[in-house]
Amino acid sequence: MAAKHEKLIEEIKGLTLLEVSDLVKALEETFGVSAAMPTATVAAATVAPAAPAEAEKAAYKVTLQSVGADKIKVIKTVKALLPNLNLADAKAKVEEAPAVIADSVPKDDAMKMKKELEAAGAKVELA
Repeated sequence: MAAKHEKLIEEIKGLTLLEVSDLVKALEETFGVSAAMPTATVAAATVAPAAPAEAEKAAYKVTLQSVGADKIKVIKTVKALLPNLNLADAKAKVEEAPAVIADSVPKDDAMKMKKELEAAGAKVELA
C-alpha cells in the first residue's frame, strides 16, 4: 500500500464515528458515488452460497411412471406402501400411471418406496 494511503488511514483512525460518517457523505457528494453496496451484489452474495449445486432436498415426490409387466404385483406394492388406500384405490392409482404415489416424502421413505416399486417391476421417478 502506498505511503499516502497509510497516512490517510491513520488520520481516519483518529476520527470519531460521527466524523467518519460525515467524511463518507462528503466523499459521496464530491465524487458522485455511493458507499452502499449495490443491491444486485448483495442479492447475488446472499443467493450464491445458500444454493449449492448439489443441494439435498428435504422432501420428494414419488411418481409411478409405468407399471411394467406385472401389474398385480405393483398394485399390491402400492397398497402395502399406502395403507390408507383400499385395493380399488391402489388399482386406480396404478392404472393412472404416470401418477404421483406420494408427495412431500422424506428422502429415506422415498428411496424405500422407489426400491420396492422397482422390485415389483414398475418404473419410478423421484422429484
